[in-house]
Amino acid sequence: MRLLLVEDDNHVAAALSAVLARHGFDVTHARSGEEALQALVPESDGFGVVLLDLGLPDQDGYEVCGKIRKRTSTPVIMVTARSDVRSRIHGLNLGADDYVVKPYDTGELLARIHAVSRRTVHEEATGVTETQVLLGPVRIELPTRQVSVNGTPVPLTRKEFDLLALLAQRPGVVFRREQIISEVWRTSWEGTGRTLEVHVASLRSKLRMPALIETVRGVGYRLVAPAA
Repeated sequence: MRLLLVEDDNHVAAALSAVLARHGFDVTHARSGEEALQALVPESDGFGVVLLDLGLPDQDGYEVCGKIRKRTSTPVIMVTARSDVRSRIHGLNLGADDYVVKPYDTGELLARIHAVSRRTVHEEATGVTETQVLLGPVRIELPTRQVSVNGTPVPLTRKEFDLLALLAQRPGVVFRREQIISEVWRTSWEGTGRTLEVHVASLRSKLRMPALIETVRGVGYRLVAPAA
């Protein structure tokens, strides 16, 4: 897998590149936001993941993330020393797929890279398009916001549909609770967590597929694509 490492500290980049290379990654190192954006021009876009450090010398890392997301759908993992929830949510709202706080465990970083990189593979395998998502017997019509199972319509509330559509974007990838709350409810209020649990339970019941949405204890939820 090709990986774009955006890191202005050459010593950190060299050490991390060596670790990533040992695990089979082909690493391209960009030392600034501008270098990263140049590496992501359409004719050379072939990266599986962008590992973006927010402490860049030329541009704010959040701004770079926003520009990357406008340019490509390549998964972006933010790396920063900022550990507060507000910063994480801000990054996710700008289009980051995950957020790693320094100092991090290398094993965890590798696991997160592999998790977000599976998104494209799952989208191709499960039929994600601009208008619909096909997951075995489940059909999600995005423009009309309609869901059916084996051809039978399933009425959902607005938030239930938003939650299902979010998880269905990346089957198999774990969405953290705070990310779901940020994207579906547009808030960081911790009390919304109970509401999230209720909506997940309601979706399982209405779709009559309890195993479709899997709880990842202590982290969040992921959608398990059923057999066709």
